[in-house]
This record gives sequence, C-alpha cells and structure tokens, in this order.
Amino acid sequence: MDAEAESAWGERAVCRTADPDELFVEGAAQRAAKALCTGCPVRTECLSYALDHRIEHGIWGGMTERERRALLRRRPLVTSWRRLLEAARVEHEQIADSDDGQACDTAG
Repeated sequence: MDAEAESAWGERAVCRTADPDELFVEGAAQRAAKALCTGCPVRTECLSYALDHRIEHGIWGGMTERERRALLRRRPLVTSWRRLLEAARVEHEQIADSDDGQACDTAG
C-alpha cells in the first residue's frame, strides 16, 4: 500500500474538522477527546497509524499516549498494527453477524 492510500482514511475521520488543540490534551480533558472517536468510521486505521508510527502525543483511535505505550509494551513483537487490528475487526464483524443470525433463528 502506498503512502497516499495509507493516509487517505484521514479524510473520513470524525475529528478532521475538530480543533487539533482538543485532541492533544492532558488529564481529564482526554476523556472528552476520546469521546470524539466513538463511532468514528476510521478508528482502527487511526489507531494503527499511531501505533505503527510510534506517535507519542495526542488521542489517536480513541487511545491516549499512555494507553498506546502500554499496548506497545504488551505486544512488542507486532510488526504491523494495521494488519493486526484490521484482522481483529473482520473477526469481530463476523462474530457479530453470526450472533445476529442466531438471534433471528431463535426469535423465529
């Protein structure tokens, strides 16, 4: 994937029109900044970008810098967070679809 395609997700980010100062905050203000990420269609891409590029500041993909550092320490052997998180998202969606199908089967 080329660099342009890799970063094209930013055009669909919920925060693209937000004041950057609201995303690079500390302490209790981080909770409000993280809330902006809830429901963002490119949350996974954003988080994987920050992890793959070791971005140290700001809220990315709904995680603070402290949360990202902890994740990086727990999983030091991950070479592509984008690949890992996209695979996890696909698996989660398949499970959710399967659960929805089972709910319909039992309701009928």
